[in-house]
Amino acid sequence: MKRFWDHADVAPAPRGWQVLLDGRPMRVPGGGPLTLETEPLARAVAAEWQAAGGGRGGETSFADLKLTRIAGTGQERIAPNPEPVVLEIARYAETDLLCYRAPGQSALARRQREQWQPWLDWVERRHGARLLEAEGVTYVAQPAQALATLAGAVALHGAQALAALGVAVPALGSLVLGLALAEGELDAATAHALSILDETFQEEMWGADAEALSRRALVADDIVVAARVLALLRP
Repeated sequence: MKRFWDHADVAPAPRGWQVLLDGRPMRVPGGGPLTLETEPLARAVAAEWQAAGGGRGGETSFADLKLTRIAGTGQERIAPNPEPVVLEIARYAETDLLCYRAPGQSALARRQREQWQPWLDWVERRHGARLLEAEGVTYVAQPAQALATLAGAVALHGAQALAALGVAVPALGSLVLGLALAEGELDAATAHALSILDETFQEEMWGADAEALSRRALVADDIVVAARVLALLRP
């Protein structure tokens, strides 16, 4: 689309903050004004629109407006009924990446234990949810109480944070890493590195595949954007 505005700014709104394009509220596809839950997120979204297209008449696309897309998804698709999204995100605890380890005492198993176990310990301390580990890919049923507790932790997040978690958790394959990201315990790069530990271990032995690296870079970018939204929403 062509840029039709000169200046993007922010202003208080009844339930948060709005982004103004030449003084007019930015609107979501449904027609209502986009309302950001915190001032820092509103200012970041305004900066995104200020940079888009370079100036009036310049070409831009929604690919340049990644923060806006997550915030808008939270407002339009999640806020009216958060429960299905909460359950969808929480379901990742049932097969959390960190719970599935290489068998025996292999070098990979040791690395998984060293780097993944501290985050299972963290989620138990922080949320009182103990998840069980398994060897190989054999499914292990997680305790119902732990799953319910983690679903409750997800439900504490607002709609725009849920939208960001809806990007980060599937990308990481781990609810535990997603919650740590949301709570500021992990940064995006570290969370992503933990999520690809198995891949990077294999690459140390067999080398990297260019196509896989390209896909990984796209996933890493998604995690960075989601993590930024989560950070801008924190009090």
